[in-house]
This record gives sequence, structure tokens and C-alpha cells, in this order.
Amino acid sequence: MYFCTEITNTITWIGVNDRKTERFENYLPLPNGVTYNSYFISDEKTCVIDAVEMGSTSTFLDKVVECLAGRKLDYIVVNHVEPDHSSGLKEVIRLFPEIKIVGNIKTLGMLQAFSPDFPVENFVTVKEGDILELGIHKLTFAMVPMVHWPESMITYDLTDKILFSNDIFGSFGTLDGGIFDDQVNFEFYQNEMRRYYSNIVGKYGPQALNALKKLSGLEIRFICPSHGLMWRKDISKVISLYETWAKLEPEIEGVVIVYGSMYGNTAKMAEIIGRKLNCCGIKEIKIYDASKTDLSFIITEIWKYKGLFIGSCAHNNSVYPKIEPLLHKLENYGLKNRYIGIFGSMMWSGGGVRGIQAFADNLKGIEIVGESVEVKGTPKTEDITRLEKVAEEMAAKLISDRI
Repeated sequence: MYFCTEITNTITWIGVNDRKTERFENYLPLPNGVTYNSYFISDEKTCVIDAVEMGSTSTFLDKVVECLAGRKLDYIVVNHVEPDHSSGLKEVIRLFPEIKIVGNIKTLGMLQAFSPDFPVENFVTVKEGDILELGIHKLTFAMVPMVHWPESMITYDLTDKILFSNDIFGSFGTLDGGIFDDQVNFEFYQNEMRRYYSNIVGKYGPQALNALKKLSGLEIRFICPSHGLMWRKDISKVISLYETWAKLEPEIEGVVIVYGSMYGNTAKMAEIIGRKLNCCGIKEIKIYDASKTDLSFIITEIWKYKGLFIGSCAHNNSVYPKIEPLLHKLENYGLKNRYIGIFGSMMWSGGGVRGIQAFADNLKGIEIVGESVEVKGTPKTEDITRLEKVAEEMAAKLISDRI
């Protein structure tokens, strides 16, 4: 028998922890795994909220069958068609061929795109504000397009005041015992939640804020996302964090220094900047070698701190290959509300610093601090002076913002 965790006396978490998959969407590392959350509602009509990823379907279906206790499964709500949510739906339909699949009109088209033999006759189309009556429980729906797919929607249980929030408030990391915010050390999940938001949803901050506005008038006793922790104690905290991330506002004072270096010269520059920042009173400093640390971890730190230094050696008259995707991602996501410093090394024609400068010049809502520092070869005494000067200017900006 599988342990299915009660949320209320009629609603159960039937999600699955995935500790095997190495990369989410085949590119984001999962050192701490991920959950595929699903929920079972027991009423006159039975209902599942969201399926799981195909590789976890066996455990998921065992939980569904256990919760049904011999009854039939009447409905499954598909809040999001992305395969980490819905690829297990095929097995659900195979086991329960008469089940009604609930989603919006865009949901149907996407399900058919993934599965040309999808049973259209089983589909129930809902729109904004529609109500699905299960008995005591009444579910209503709100569309949240582009958070982060066009068909995305959320489901709200009018009876128990539960928000099934889809990818909103989602997180990386498995649920290792506790499933609620008041059962775990949230610091770990906060980091994984920020990494999830900044890398998955981050581009769609305005859409995320629109979704939060829709939720503002609801009484919410529980938040039940599709990945990560469920919330029942400090709901205002998670909403506040999400709003901060969606606005691209830094959480705390600090500086991320990220560099690309072939022979160690740009790395030396990063160390000089970091040491001077600390001497100027900045305690939170994170230095990353872009060739070693996965981009997703660097981006989540950039989301957290207000200061950012980006450094690159010249590579074929351009930016170092491990820095280029960072610049592309930050530009694509519209980074703002940050101070940025630029540094790098070269031998003849340069290109690394020039490329970062062009990136920074294209961004609205950021402030470039000081002058870019480009060094020929290894940093000399005069170069160290220049690096320390721009570090001092960055520290002064951050300290000034304390007041």
C-alpha cells in the first residue's frame, strides 16, 4: 500500500518524487530531484487534478487506484499540457477509458498535438469562471496564459478554498518526508523555488503578475502547485516572494561575479573584484566560473542579488562561449533592477568585454557601474587599481541603497 497524504479529509496528495531524472526539460540539472504533484478529490464524483510525467506513471496509478477503493474515476483536470504534467495521461485513459478530461479549448489542441489518437469525445471544455460540480466540492477555473504556456490554467476548489496553482509557486526538489511549508526547512526549498521560477517562468513576469492579480480576491487556505511544496501556514510569504521574482526585484544586497576564463587571467580579475567588494563592506558575494557551474544556478543567484559583474576573456573576437548563453538568457528574460559591472581580458583585438558591453547597452532598467575594465594578458598593478575602483563604485551603489 502506498502512503497517500491527506490535505483535507476528502483531498489527497498522490504525487510522485522523481530522484532518477538527471535534467528537467533535458537541460536543467536536478541534483535534488523533482516532484510531480497530483491530487485526488473524493466526492459523489471522483476527480484527479493533473497527471504526472510518463516515467512515474506506475506509482501514480497505484495511488489513484488505492484512493478510489473500487470506485470509478470520473474526471481528470489538465491544468497544463507540458509532458511533465500530462504525458502520464495516456495511461490514465487506458486504465479508465470512460474518464472525462477537463481543460480549456487550447488544452484540447495541444493534447491532440501530442497524441493524435486522443479521445476527443471524452474531453470537457471549460472556460474562465466555469464551475465543475463534484458533489460537495465545486471547482472553478481561471486562465493564466503564458505562465508559461498558452493553455495554462489554475483550478480553485470553492469548498475547501484550495488553489491548484499549476506551475505558479512550483519548485525543484523532492518532498523528503514533509509536504507542507510548516513541515520542512524552507531555506532549501526557497533556493530551489527561485531556481525553478527564474529558469522556467522568469521570462513571463508580466503574465505571472496578472495571474497574481486574479488570485488576490480569493480566500486561500492551501496552495497546491504541480511541483514542490504545498502551502498551508505562510501563504502570504510565498505570494510575496513570487511577486518579487515576477517584478525582477532583488531580494537582498549582494553581488554575483560570473566569468569565463581560458587561462586564468579573467579569473584573477574576478578574485580581485570580490576581495575589494568585501573590504568595502559587502558580505554577500558569489563568484562563479561559467565553465564549471551550470547556468541555472548562476541565474537563480542573479535573481537574488542586486549587483552583478560579468567577465569574459576574448574568444575569436567575441565573448567566451560559456558566457554567451548567459547573456542571451538574461537579455531574453529582460533583466532589470540591477547594477552591472563589466571586466575581461584579451591579447590583441579583444571582443569579450565589447560583447558584454553591447549586451548591457541593450538592456533597459539596469545601470552600468563605472568603466569596463579590459586587461591585456594578466592584470598588472594599474589594472588592479582599475578593478578595485569599479568594485568600490559597485559597493557604494549598494550601500547607498540601504539608506
